[in-house]
Amino acid sequence: MEWTGAKYADGPTVEVETWIDAAPRRVWEIVTDVESMPQMSTELQSANWLDAAGPAVGSAFVGTNSHPALGEWSTTSYVVECDPEQVFAWAVQDPDNPTATWRFTLQARDGGTQLRQWVRMGPGRSGLSQAIDQMPDKEEKIVFVRMREFETAMTATVAAIKQRAESAGHR
Repeated sequence: MEWTGAKYADGPTVEVETWIDAAPRRVWEIVTDVESMPQMSTELQSANWLDAAGPAVGSAFVGTNSHPALGEWSTTSYVVECDPEQVFAWAVQDPDNPTATWRFTLQARDGGTQLRQWVRMGPGRSGLSQAIDQMPDKEEKIVFVRMREFETAMTATVAAIKQRAESAGHR
């Protein structure tokens, strides 16, 4: 990730991708299983659906995160896009003014699946907003560091999804 000088209000984004030697159906099962996502993340500690519907627009889940500088917190996320085997996205806290929006995009390609994970900060206030409030002169650096953390974590997540999807007996 290169320095952009982005501010929080700019809605900065990060996207990572990988090709997986597995059908979109298999990859979809993994990316929509929010309760198993903590196994593939260093920050996400737990995630649980609030209703039995599972992945569907309007469904909600609670995630608990932990970060050395930000502490531990829980948020409710709402599924805002759910197109089976293609797009799974959720907005954190408020679907109309999210603190972040996350998306997995799947595309059948070359006998497997091209998987992309994308995130956009804001526009709603988040824990990062508090750090920016305390050090407004360092806003661009705070945003850049957090986006770089997202990029590193997301790269590890898509690699873990790839490994799980390609593992023996799971095609």
